[in-house]
Amino acid sequence: MKRFYAIAFFLFTLGLLSVHAQVSADCSTAIPICNNTPTNGGTDGYGVDDFGGADKTGCLEKTLSGAIESNSAWYRFKTGEAGELGFNISFDVAEDWDFALYKASDCSSLGDPVRCNFFDNDDGNSFTGLGEDPTGATNVQYEDWLDVEAGEEYYLLLNNFSNVNSGFSIQFSGQIFIDFPKTALDCSIISNLLGPPIAACDGDIVRLDATTPNTASYTWYRDIGFGFTEILGETNATIDVATDAMYRAEVISIAADVLISDVQVAFSISPTTSIVTAVTLCQETLPFNLESKNNEALGVQSADDFIISYHATPVDAVNNTASLPIQYSPDPGVRTIYVRTTSVKNPKCFDVSEEFDFTVIETPTSTAATEVFLCEGATSETIGETSPNVNYSYSWSSGEVTPTIEVFSAGTYVLDVMFTTAGLTCINTVEISVVVGQTPTIANIIIEDFNANNKVTVETDIIGDFEYQIDAMAVQDSNVFRDVSAGAHTVSIIDKNGCGFVTEDIVVVGFDNYFTPNGDGINDTWQIKGMSSLQEPVVYIFDRYGKLLQQLSGNQGWNGTYGGKLLPESDYWFKLSYTNTTGDKVYAKHISSHFTLKR
Repeated sequence: MKRFYAIAFFLFTLGLLSVHAQVSADCSTAIPICNNTPTNGGTDGYGVDDFGGADKTGCLEKTLSGAIESNSAWYRFKTGEAGELGFNISFDVAEDWDFALYKASDCSSLGDPVRCNFFDNDDGNSFTGLGEDPTGATNVQYEDWLDVEAGEEYYLLLNNFSNVNSGFSIQFSGQIFIDFPKTALDCSIISNLLGPPIAACDGDIVRLDATTPNTASYTWYRDIGFGFTEILGETNATIDVATDAMYRAEVISIAADVLISDVQVAFSISPTTSIVTAVTLCQETLPFNLESKNNEALGVQSADDFIISYHATPVDAVNNTASLPIQYSPDPGVRTIYVRTTSVKNPKCFDVSEEFDFTVIETPTSTAATEVFLCEGATSETIGETSPNVNYSYSWSSGEVTPTIEVFSAGTYVLDVMFTTAGLTCINTVEISVVVGQTPTIANIIIEDFNANNKVTVETDIIGDFEYQIDAMAVQDSNVFRDVSAGAHTVSIIDKNGCGFVTEDIVVVGFDNYFTPNGDGINDTWQIKGMSSLQEPVVYIFDRYGKLLQQLSGNQGWNGTYGGKLLPESDYWFKLSYTNTTGDKVYAKHISSHFTLKR
């Protein structure tokens, strides 16, 4: 009988011998993988120096070992599709693992890594990798997702810097594995008869298939750490296994040739999600920390072994996509949250059997004005909810339980608006500030008339929140009115907070500041222009001692004489009266009331 161990070893140097341990310390014997690897028993040393004494590759630098590698494991894979690719390397939180990923077809042309991470594990993370930490944690040991095209080859170096070897596993992730779950990676790189390493869940039955043409016999072996021993009674081309071990198929052909193939099969514990109780809370208490439900979901299971995530739909939970944010702030209402419990070592082992209702009760609304003015002269004011909701209850800091109360002084009053449902009371606390408001007053009105554009400015000496109006025009925030027509007008200051208003009548007219009655035909008379809009206007002219010198009606002018005699150069004063809309005779205010006679 010819034996083909040597040939088998030659054929599978890159696979079988290394597959036996599922760890290769050297790039040249990197383990080919095309799916998630089983949990491996750590690393021990770095074999040959794959970087030939170099001080650095990407982010990794030479260590105390004298080489870049300390305790290394090399893997290689090939993409079968295009898309976004990532991976999660899980390990014990007490350990420190680095990695570098190279886009290369062989170890002699690695170049610089396309992704690299060397951060220590001071935060006690349980993952490093590309993409996103599956626990949802912000993790500096993660690098950006990698966009790949089909047919690209990569080498992955894992380096255990902590020298503690509790094992690790590699779990691929990314949109590419959602879109192409069976072909994301190309398994043709694995030339092993029994295929790539197999990561399964406890309770699964894994069928190993060594079917080979022209075979005389099949013999199966198992190694659980003490060497291979024959599995008695198993002589078929296939075998169903359900326990962790290295499995070997010895295939003897009709021509007496021998083919040996090894594969590692590892089973991860399948989680069971415990009952998670419903959540009912008030909107004002959001956000809610979903991680506070983890212990319920885990039950007696260890958080080191399983990851809890929460999803809005059953599909998202099954596909492990679109997990809800840990700090969760949904809109008011009732929704169902679906819980996924996932094995850290093998994300194929998960449970989505549990769900719970998440109810958010809307914070009761309030229409109460938060600032109320107790106007000058008023003895009290009503504050609070003037249109109360029949489903709400009300409570004041002063002890009243009515929607509104009457207050008699300035101050801050606190109202609790409460809504009770499902045994829970949600409260909206409203602070109402009562301020004493003053009725506005007009201190002065400045009339800039006898211009192309007459301007009126209304001044007040009261501090408040006012708006201004002239006649029946629209109110405005500015106290300045422009383009005011000549004639009688009414100006108003209005308190925006309802504390009254004040009005005053004004007249906008024009006149010369001086005149020269010398008979030259220029400025020989003085008169007020723009009185045609006034009813029964009368102008009274006085000297500086208050003596009435002249009374003018309508558009009459004054020639500077009194009793037929010329009056001397001096300043003279006047008053303007007219009949208002109510028939009363009034004197115009806020106009310049003197002019000069020059000779």
